Amino acid sequence: MSGSSGTFGRSGPGALPAPADPRKAVREAAAALAESGTSRTRTSMSMASGGTRIAIEGEGGFDYREGKGALTVRLPEGTSGARPGERRTVTELVVPGALYMKNRGAGVPAGKWVRVDTESLADGNLITAGATDPVSAAELLRGARKVTYEGTARTAGGTVVRRYRGTLDLTAAARAASQHRRGQLESAARGFSEVAVPFDAQIDGQGRLRKVRHQFTFAGGAPSGPDGTRSGTGGGAAAGAVGGGGHGGDAGDDHGGVAVASTTWFYGYGAPVEVVMPEPDDIYAGEIAPF
Repeated sequence: MSGSSGTFGRSGPGALPAPADPRKAVREAAAALAESGTSRTRTSMSMASGGTRIAIEGEGGFDYREGKGALTVRLPEGTSGARPGERRTVTELVVPGALYMKNRGAGVPAGKWVRVDTESLADGNLITAGATDPVSAAELLRGARKVTYEGTARTAGGTVVRRYRGTLDLTAAARAASQHRRGQLESAARGFSEVAVPFDAQIDGQGRLRKVRHQFTFAGGAPSGPDGTRSGTGGGAAAGAVGGGGHGGDAGDDHGGVAVASTTWFYGYGAPVEVVMPEPDDIYAGEIAPF
């Protein structure tokens, strides 16, 4: 698939020179993304819950200048409203300050949208939607601290990329974030028990992200907000898997916590992207049951 890694090494045909400052190269990826305009994206999120490995996948397109996009997210088996063996899909719109979900089920009428204020989520919507959207994934890298250069790789599509590995600080990322993501990253910095987030990133010769993987960790199932709310109280795609529904309850414990690996791929730069917002009458305002 586009965006997956192929050949690795530090030299070879078409290899890129080593960066003078790896941390600077990673931190600048968010700005390069905004300048690139649009792209297609794929997402994958995995975690352990009740002894079962859970995977959530998504795909869509984003407009980076506007900071918005659309994803179709495929939920794990066992979510509310799914038939045995079925993996339901949810349509998601990610815009500055809000997440919209359609076909959510679990008490929401068919054809209706649910709107969630992302700044009200304890995780800043980094996992609630079942995906770390590409804008947020890039903005997190503004908080990169320890970064090492790992050589080059070639994607399945033939693009040569530089590989980086390091740790970012959620608090630093929130301080450095663009205005349209700052509030939700501030929520994440308050809500996660671990503000240090390991990451791997692949960046092409134009400074654009091709792949980034974050390893989030928190204790007790889901991060708690300042008011004691859990991630997913707005009904996110990962709420059941992480916060107590879906596959058998709490995914973490008070000792080791739960690890969520979230990967975002970027490909098809320049592809047309259209985000059509729901009409006010199409937004459901009633009670929302958990997944």
